[in-house]
Amino acid sequence: MALGGAAAAAALLPARAFANTPTETKLHGLSAFGELKYPADFSHFGYVNADAPKGGTINFAPPNSTFNQSFLTFNTLNSLVLKGDSPPRTEYCFDSLMVSALDEPDAVYGLLAESVTLSADRNTYTFALRPEARWHDGSPLTAADIVFALKLYKEKGHPNLSQALRWMTDAAAVDAATVRLTFSGEQSSQNILAVAQMPIVSKAYYTANDFEAATMAPPLGSGPYKMGRVSAGQFVEYDRFADYWGRDLPVNRGLYNFDRIRIDFYQNRQAAFEAFKKGDTHFREEFTARVWATGYDFPALTQGRVVKREFPGEKWPDMQAVALNQRRPQFKDVRVRRAIGLCFDFEWTQRTLFYGSYDRAQSNFEKSDYKAEGLPSPQELALLEPFRAELPAEVFGEPPLQPVSDGSGRDRKILGQAVKLLTEAGWKRSGEFFVDDKGERLKVEILAEDDGLVRLFTPWMEKMRTIGIDATIRQVDQAQYEQRQNDYDFDFILLHWSIGATPTEDSLEVLYHSRSATMPGMRNYPGTQSPAVDALVAAAGRAQSRAELTTALKALDRVLRTRLDWIPTYYLANHRVAYWDMFGFVEPKPDYGFPAEILWWFDKERAAKIGKA
Repeated sequence: MALGGAAAAAALLPARAFANTPTETKLHGLSAFGELKYPADFSHFGYVNADAPKGGTINFAPPNSTFNQSFLTFNTLNSLVLKGDSPPRTEYCFDSLMVSALDEPDAVYGLLAESVTLSADRNTYTFALRPEARWHDGSPLTAADIVFALKLYKEKGHPNLSQALRWMTDAAAVDAATVRLTFSGEQSSQNILAVAQMPIVSKAYYTANDFEAATMAPPLGSGPYKMGRVSAGQFVEYDRFADYWGRDLPVNRGLYNFDRIRIDFYQNRQAAFEAFKKGDTHFREEFTARVWATGYDFPALTQGRVVKREFPGEKWPDMQAVALNQRRPQFKDVRVRRAIGLCFDFEWTQRTLFYGSYDRAQSNFEKSDYKAEGLPSPQELALLEPFRAELPAEVFGEPPLQPVSDGSGRDRKILGQAVKLLTEAGWKRSGEFFVDDKGERLKVEILAEDDGLVRLFTPWMEKMRTIGIDATIRQVDQAQYEQRQNDYDFDFILLHWSIGATPTEDSLEVLYHSRSATMPGMRNYPGTQSPAVDALVAAAGRAQSRAELTTALKALDRVLRTRLDWIPTYYLANHRVAYWDMFGFVEPKPDYGFPAEILWWFDKERAAKIGKA
């Protein structure tokens, strides 16, 4: 017990960022735990074709997004604030101090920054900028721009940006080519990596223009692409900037090969699929199991002009789960959340709706070493013991597993357990529904943004109604969906999220920390507020090795799974992809990313064979 208490106390002390990284030395790259694959003189990343030809167009359906970006519509071109809906991939118009390598879990290498030097106390980071860096109008990109952008984000940026910058105490331009960033000492290595990858905006442009305005005017950029033709809510095009200053840098060689990246917006999945079948869209990742199993029988595919195949998934944690909003009193009791979770019949859904293509999710960190299994290790116990009084006893045993139904769609045993839990939680049956002491029904409104989610949620809703929960589905348009997400105006919502191979304290806080529960625009949809969760998030941020990080996240997984703030649903091991056979690419794909629109290239010969030259 004495040893356990000492270990726990040590885990709560501040730790130095980049403890294994040399100080007072110019570095070409950074890694949270000091592990860099590429030397200072590397010529290009190993997962690219350095001689890939430039040209052609890719019209693709983005499988992921960031900040305020939307898949279904857009009404602003500014992705860096909370207000409005912006199109995915605006980030390609901007450069950052450093960029990640997709074949390493947490390494970044210099883009705007030629090198970075850590102070002896590891709280100050001095970036030496490349003098050739330019904005698209030809003006130099200087230290003043970087200082301006980071301070702007800290004050007015999207919460994901402002929160990551809360430990930055100063940003200063030593001279036009040198930036010095100072942090409080509470920051983690992962936090610095996140700051170094933030897109940099122009001081001149946003001194003359309102940063917070939802505008369709494209801001001045510096990156490999420039905003091209745009039609609000319909399509956006990004044109490769031929005079891009950084095109020959090692971190860019072999990337950004298409002359144009186009994204079309559709209000429902079927319309988007029809556009792909016609050849309007060239690349599509399929997220509807029914379509993947039965829909790919159109002429272009049977003729060999379209390729349907799977690519390996990334080697990072994956979470797809439902949040019940505990800001609403009916969901505060974990027994109610568990009862609602029991109404999701995965085995029936897998057979009937998923065509056997998904796996049952159990963890917030599925597909990773961070998933808790077995009894807690001594190292995990050292982190958990200080909170034993707060935590359910189950945290200290085997992690809970979601039940396995009989697959009938009406497993009486499991539904009976749900009824028992609601009764234990103080709900009483009155007619068809459970009510509280005031006679108010136990209501659950499921929020959905498209037909695919309605199809998935309908059987779940029906099971809830079967046992006496007044469950309904509300389908809303994308703008309303985003607003209700940001304002936490929902009962029940689904989220698919990845926190990266080496999760940062910031990415964990967005989902789990008490601080994010009251901040609009974060992803703490359940409203989790727990000192134990906060401490475990902080422990992950202070980790000085991958082993320490794994321990902290396994302990966090145990707590989250027992609290059932997030009800795990299902996950897909691989990428299900279909594309018109007009591209070249390197295999295997990198382990930590799959941005085909910047990795692949237009193959003229292949395109000519299928009539797409």
